[in-house]
Amino acid sequence: MIKLSQIKTQKIDKSKKEEIKLENEVMIAEMIALQRKMNAQGKYSLLIIFQGMDASGKDGVVRRTLSGVNPNGISVKSFKKPTEEEFVHDFLWRVHPHTPAKGMIQVFNRSHYEDILVPSVYGYLPKKAIDERFELINNFEQQVESNGTVILKFYLHTSKDEQLRRLIERVEVSEKHWKHNDGDWESREHWNEFRAIYETIFKKCDKPEWHIVPADRNWEKVNYVARTILGALKDMDLQWPELKSEKFKDSE
Repeated sequence: MIKLSQIKTQKIDKSKKEEIKLENEVMIAEMIALQRKMNAQGKYSLLIIFQGMDASGKDGVVRRTLSGVNPNGISVKSFKKPTEEEFVHDFLWRVHPHTPAKGMIQVFNRSHYEDILVPSVYGYLPKKAIDERFELINNFEQQVESNGTVILKFYLHTSKDEQLRRLIERVEVSEKHWKHNDGDWESREHWNEFRAIYETIFKKCDKPEWHIVPADRNWEKVNYVARTILGALKDMDLQWPELKSEKFKDSE
């Protein structure tokens, strides 16, 4: 069982920072090239799920890792508090339309797992209903995978001290005021409860597995995420599609 308290939020020696940043550029360039091939082939797709505590850097890792991808081949969706329309449907109703089409990368910046986390911590639903959601999510992800989609699930693992530093920065630095949300400070008071629910999610929804990303330092976070995405793309049987033409048929 994954215990977050036993996993470091920084793992790479800081002296390797510049080396790692160069490595990141190489991996991202290779990843972008493979994504073009995946998009052209239209056989596989990729669903990337980012979860983490407030200020763990979900927006930043999406921007730094995937901003070079052809916009025609990627979509990003953030699942926040359900709207009135979403609330009167089953909790996965709002998620299904955003699963990736063949050839596409779909990013969930927060995801259907919010519908376990928030109700569990704040007691909005009874335990029986929460347990049913675990099973429904497993069935949902299995269905998505059956359509040729690879699912990568990342938990951005930050320390409580680093979260505090980033939250204060959002108050004190004018360029980051737009990131500030009073609710993040309230959620921080439930740090231990959220961590406990995450560990339950890692246990009950472990297929596909969760990647626990050291996320206190941006360059290290990007390194882990880029390496994992690149590995997933390399494992696909990506091929440029053959020419389909009546006019330019190969002569017999």
